[in-house]
Amino acid sequence: MTSLHGHSSVPARILVVDDEPFNLEIISENLVDAGYEVITAEDGKAGWEILLHDSQGFDAILLDRMMPRMDGMEMLAHVRQHPEFQHVPVVMQTAVGAAESVREGLAAGAYYYLIKPFQREMLLTIVAAAVGFHRERRSLERQLADQAGTFRLLVSGEFRFRTLAEARQLTLLLSQACPEPQRVALGLSELLVNAVEHGNLGISYQEKTRLVQQGRWQDEIDQRLQDAAYQGRYVQVSFHCDEREISVMIKDEGPGFDWQPFLSFSPDRAFDPHGRGISMARMLSFDDLEFLGCGNAVRVKVKRKAD
Repeated sequence: MTSLHGHSSVPARILVVDDEPFNLEIISENLVDAGYEVITAEDGKAGWEILLHDSQGFDAILLDRMMPRMDGMEMLAHVRQHPEFQHVPVVMQTAVGAAESVREGLAAGAYYYLIKPFQREMLLTIVAAAVGFHRERRSLERQLADQAGTFRLLVSGEFRFRTLAEARQLTLLLSQACPEPQRVALGLSELLVNAVEHGNLGISYQEKTRLVQQGRWQDEIDQRLQDAAYQGRYVQVSFHCDEREISVMIKDEGPGFDWQPFLSFSPDRAFDPHGRGISMARMLSFDDLEFLGCGNAVRVKVKRKAD
């Protein structure tokens, strides 16, 4: 699991946008105490101006929905339409039970949520998840740029792995064989990690929620990898490309799961610190994603050129 500040020792920068001075003070105090660098804005218009003139970049934006001058949804639209900011995770604050509000935000690109009033631990857990996602994406992009073009000659291959470190290595290799490596890499990484943690190691959705909130997710992964009950389990990956498309099959040795609810974003899971990966992979990384059988196998496809 990424540290509180992602893959770097440099403190993560968070932009907090809220028109309530008390909320700004409490949120800022909690985040600064946890080691984040925090910049604040009193409404969406001020927040947008900060984004436009900032030279360092932000790891996440914590955004209130109801504000004067420019509300949260309007600022979110600006963020998602701007090429420099469109991948920065937005954490939206919303009231308890506002399911329709969450659906609207999800559709607009806000994938992380905080229920108001929130508890300190939930604030830190959600922000850490958003920051970790952002820094993982940037880390993959840097490594892909360093290895550009190395694996474009790959036509087919069979692979197997056990650990999250091996999943990352395979992500970089197979993504490089695709036309848009950066687009594919994040979704492929998510599916390979899922095959290890949820498939071979049997960590349920509810268990991961608890482990992430307790900061014990990586420790549990390491412990189960050493457990004799799981040591013989591997993830099998098949890669094949032709003139039209690239196909990757990922199969773990777990019992499978009910994958249908995870193909799209759900307001029911919007406040959890994880659970977005499959739907984001389907929407952003691949031209086709299909789970097979009991759910312990998934096939993804990437078009090489337009039909």
